[in-house]
Amino acid sequence: MPQGVSPLQLFRNQTFRMLWVAALASNFGGLVQAVGAAWMMTSLSNSERMVALVQGSVTLPIMVFSLLAGVFADNFDRRRVMLIAQGFMFAVSVALTLMAYEGLLTPWTLLGFTFLIGCGTALHNPSWQATMGDIVSREDLPSAVSLNSMGFNLMRSIGPAAGGAIVALAGAAAAFAVNALSYIAIIVALLRWRAPVREQRLPREPMGSAFSAGLRYVAMSPNLMRVILRGFLFGLAAIALQALLPLVVRQTLQGSAFLYGVMLGCFGIGAVGGALANVRLRARFVNEQIARGAFLGFAAATGILAFSTQAVLSGAALLLAGACWVLALSMFNVTIQLSTPRWVVGRAIALYQTGTFGGMASGSWLWGAVAQHGTLELALLGAAGVLVAGALIGLRLPLPEFGALNLDPLNRFREPVLRLDLTYRSGPVMVMVDYVIDPADVPEFLAAMSQRRRIRIRDGAQQWVLLRDLENPEQWSESYHVPTWGEYVRHNERRTHADAEVSDRLRALHRGPGSPRVHRMIERQTVPRHDDMRIKPQG
Repeated sequence: MPQGVSPLQLFRNQTFRMLWVAALASNFGGLVQAVGAAWMMTSLSNSERMVALVQGSVTLPIMVFSLLAGVFADNFDRRRVMLIAQGFMFAVSVALTLMAYEGLLTPWTLLGFTFLIGCGTALHNPSWQATMGDIVSREDLPSAVSLNSMGFNLMRSIGPAAGGAIVALAGAAAAFAVNALSYIAIIVALLRWRAPVREQRLPREPMGSAFSAGLRYVAMSPNLMRVILRGFLFGLAAIALQALLPLVVRQTLQGSAFLYGVMLGCFGIGAVGGALANVRLRARFVNEQIARGAFLGFAAATGILAFSTQAVLSGAALLLAGACWVLALSMFNVTIQLSTPRWVVGRAIALYQTGTFGGMASGSWLWGAVAQHGTLELALLGAAGVLVAGALIGLRLPLPEFGALNLDPLNRFREPVLRLDLTYRSGPVMVMVDYVIDPADVPEFLAAMSQRRRIRIRDGAQQWVLLRDLENPEQWSESYHVPTWGEYVRHNERRTHADAEVSDRLRALHRGPGSPRVHRMIERQTVPRHDDMRIKPQG
């Protein structure tokens, strides 16, 4: 989106507008349900750990199942995946409502239901996040993420207060019923949306290969690993405020369910402010400065909440915490999406969510245990200390600037015409690329090859090696394997414009005739008596 253009212009996109409005209703219901579940647990159990685990039961399945959901998002129809997730959560919410009305809930059955709702969220989120890149342009993606965050936090500013009022007036079962009804809006919107059909010339990746491809891509991408690390630390510490807030309201502020909802509303209002300020802050500061400020701001808010006995001061701290929450998480989300090509974006988002929500699930248990065996103040101050440490880590491992790389497909690769009659399942395939390198250029060649190795392995190559001819030292060969011919084609089609720089440098260093020569060979694990591969006639 051009400089100076309001992100609100995205609402002219009918599909984005329809899904955004439906998400408002769904988010409202989810926030009302969260208030009902947290407050009901304080009635069912006196254990601080059980209260904190309500939040952890929602975030734990996102940590455990996100990568599987990311594989679904990259390899199946995302609209259908989201419909299945929403239908599942609707059914679970109806069952939770009926159990609550009948008075059959125990602390562990309540955790079980919230865990199942978290499973639906885990399945839905990677497809939902990746879908933004299908609906809006790459330039508009940061604005789309900010608007989604704004929508969620608009609901966060009223949903918890409404949830507190509903629980106070009609009980937690009514809050669960509101959540069940809220799923209908997004189910209807998804049914009305006609998603673009993604062309798939190659066979769908097997599940095992898709898992390993996602893990490998992220592991071989230092920028993504930095974002995931910071997301984990932020989730680990920041969740303490939300997980322990029911205890703060009940024990420190001596408040009711309504005050709990108001406090969450303050957090939501602050988050809306953070979303609105996001564009201006990105224009004035680099990503790391914004992230570091969010860590320190949330640490200050958590420290204030540890000692405050006044609702007004606690509400002000929650305003600050909400703004820092959305600034940090939206920054992480956009950086992941703009640092990842489309073929693996669902899995990259999933792994980011695994790290962040894994931190939240761990933090919910950790800080609940500290509060139970120590004090509530000690738990909040400990979380604030971890947030300060997370800010200091940014001095050594700063966040990358998103959008600096062009990750659109390069589309230079043309599948070669083969003389042997192969299918996409034929293999294994060995590839060798021959270079002639002047001795004076060897240091530059090796530096470029180091980058080439990372790109090759990241995109699916196996057993990568660099060879030098002992009798002709100017002759170098790059060698790698892929399991099948289809994986070789997929490997080359994953090349992006950002990767082309390395290829162009290596081609420029080549001193032999023409371009570096590529040998593509199918391996023989045994020696058959007769050739079982037909040679295609030429011409």
